[in-house]
Amino acid sequence: MSDNKNKRLSMLDSLAAAGAPTPASMIASSRPLRAARNAVDGHNVWDLDPAQIIDTRIADRLSHEDVADLRQSIETTGQTVPILVRRHPTEDDKYLLVYGRRRLEAIRTSDKVKTVRALIATLDDAAATEAQISENMARRDLTYIEKALFAHELIKSGFGNQSRVAEVLTVTKSAISMGIAIVETIGVDLVRAIGPAEGIGRPRWDALTKALETTLLDPAALVEVAERARAIADIDVFSTQDAEQMRDPSVAAFEAVFDTITAKSTVKPVRKPDIAGAPRSLRLDANLFGKISRTKTAVRLDLDQGPFADWFEDQAQVLMQDLHARCERREKKD
Repeated sequence: MSDNKNKRLSMLDSLAAAGAPTPASMIASSRPLRAARNAVDGHNVWDLDPAQIIDTRIADRLSHEDVADLRQSIETTGQTVPILVRRHPTEDDKYLLVYGRRRLEAIRTSDKVKTVRALIATLDDAAATEAQISENMARRDLTYIEKALFAHELIKSGFGNQSRVAEVLTVTKSAISMGIAIVETIGVDLVRAIGPAEGIGRPRWDALTKALETTLLDPAALVEVAERARAIADIDVFSTQDAEQMRDPSVAAFEAVFDTITAKSTVKPVRKPDIAGAPRSLRLDANLFGKISRTKTAVRLDLDQGPFADWFEDQAQVLMQDLHARCERREKKD
């Protein structure tokens, strides 16, 4: 390391040890100081006041769980994994959270732990978002609706187009397009009220979307339905001894909303006579992608070759089970 760089690092270490902030204007105007500060940041774990850290990130999870267990663990054994922050571009001694929200929240609500251990990275907005995505997806895969909502918020924030978002979330562009359409139809407030709904995949969210389009229900009323179902399921978690009977509150909320919507749907299944008919075209956004026809013995679906047909073939069993379950629920309500 050069003598000049050693001097710069020594100066910043002295400032940090003395607790004296280095003015942002001073850092911004001096390339050597910026380089020295970044070098110091990258080789230290800092103890920061939680009040110094601001969370302006795009929410990527719908978890409703609190941090009581995590707070107790940190109070007992300490914070073993630092959070990641970056320096605020304009405010001295302020930092922007990159990841580690639950650890930060646990310490903020603790009476025993006063500082949060943090790494400080040099990242711009786009790089910070990518770091957030990588860290969270490495810990636990996002559920279908979490990924769809995250994609919706990323595009809304100006992070990038659908192709860019598909790349960082490691999915196809068509999956992003379908996910965004589902979020926009259901509404962000209702999606958040339902929650992550682990195990509920695209076919069932799409079915909920289709059913919602056939009703005039007030979304605010459906938010209340979801919140009520979550509350009941939360109570059941504490009152039920049999673990197999415990329901995920967000799945219970999804089912309650789905049942409410389908009960009010204006579209009822129409029984077709057992006669052959001319094929009907199937379109998506004005584009022809297949045909459906009835013979004397069956209903035939023909899809044009392409990515959708390949995906449909792969998911046929799951789709048929979901459609059959929807039909049975509708039959019971009629």
